[in-house]
Amino acid sequence: MFVTDLTCWACGAHYPIEGLINLCKCGKPLKVNYDLSAVKDRLSPAKLLSRDWNLWRYREVLPLDLEVEPPTLGEGCTPLLLVDALADALGMKSGRLFIKDEGVNPTGSFKARGMAVAVPMAKQLGATKLAVPSAGNAGGAMATYAARVGIEAHVFMPKDVPMANRLECELMGAKVTLVDGLITDCARIVQERKAEEGWFDVSTLKEPYRVEGKKTMGYEIAEQRDWKLPDVILYPTGGGTGLVGMWKAFEEMERMGWIGSERPRMVSVQAAGCAPIVRAFEAGVSDAGMFENAHTVASGLRVPRAIGDFIMLDILRKSGGTAIAIEDSELMADAYAMGASTGVNTCPEGGACLSALRKLLATGAIRPQDTVVLFNTGTGVKYAEAFAAYPL
Repeated sequence: MFVTDLTCWACGAHYPIEGLINLCKCGKPLKVNYDLSAVKDRLSPAKLLSRDWNLWRYREVLPLDLEVEPPTLGEGCTPLLLVDALADALGMKSGRLFIKDEGVNPTGSFKARGMAVAVPMAKQLGATKLAVPSAGNAGGAMATYAARVGIEAHVFMPKDVPMANRLECELMGAKVTLVDGLITDCARIVQERKAEEGWFDVSTLKEPYRVEGKKTMGYEIAEQRDWKLPDVILYPTGGGTGLVGMWKAFEEMERMGWIGSERPRMVSVQAAGCAPIVRAFEAGVSDAGMFENAHTVASGLRVPRAIGDFIMLDILRKSGGTAIAIEDSELMADAYAMGASTGVNTCPEGGACLSALRKLLATGAIRPQDTVVLFNTGTGVKYAEAFAAYPL
């Protein structure tokens, strides 16, 4: 592999790549660094053309040892769909609106990307038991890839997690514990018990490698658009690994000469009932803090505190982007609307991105001629309870 070391996203401290590790000594996330000069000698956009269509086509900028066969289930390389009918309904120009549909990943969500990399990396580095707090899809993805590589999985979920998410974990042989609380309460239990139980914690941004799988969304968008980035990316944000990962991918591609210095305006989309990043962005601060009494039908957005808040907020500001909160009634209505107008099996979080686009078009923050990518982060069929609560 071409990984050189790990550095702290906050204080810049360096760590070796050997051995399991979670956070920096300062308590902040760690970033994976590569010898991109060496990568550039081996990999180029032209060389990608002959490679298999899954996220491992970007193998040189992923951390797994090159001699290790990736335990792929076909994750990544999801469609970037042109949706002119929806664009027309919104008053946008044709050829400018796209949906990146992550619901077609093996576990039905974008979480497959991060766990497809983090789980085999944990095994490579010596882990035998994994634990994760999850609002739903991350747990299913971790359980799936743990089963794939043959290590033990423990998933902690809020007791009101969608049944499909719980069942997915159980079908993959994971030990599931339901918690009376939020994902932050689940995370506290993992933290309290991991040393005694021998678990390695693969929580969002609490280990370095999930973000590496998620960053492939950025590589794919660039490749699918012939190495020209869109003007705006709207991304539903809970823990924010995908937002952080895509920005990292853009930086890596620029350093290798694959793209220029232009960047999309990044938009963090949250639910009004759980909007710590929106609140911090509007206040001009870098620490989002805890969002008390967090609630939303979009379970993937119900993350009241994100350890990578300062990274996300920096990205939003550097990109000239913004953060916006959507009411549950709006995001659910737009999940139906997106599906009916595009054929994309839309999750509530995907609906939130459409709602955000409507609002930003109305204020002029997004122009009709802008090229825009909306993320649908999971398949709608995993959210039966949410749609039952908000019938058409």
